[in-house]
Amino acid sequence: MEVQMVEWWTLALLNAALAQLKQRSGLNWFLLSVFIGPLATLLLVFLDRDKGEIEE
Repeated sequence: MEVQMVEWWTLALLNAALAQLKQRSGLNWFLLSVFIGPLATLLLVFLDRDKGEIEE
């Protein structure tokens, strides 16, 4: 059980870092990731685009 909790929180931190790289709020994505976990990762990767890509 403890290992799963560590993995969940690590994923939340990685999602926050990924969100920051995509110029999104790392804190908001971290909090969202704590609640929905891997689904937040999928949202970040597939639904969210870089702002630079949208402008070009």
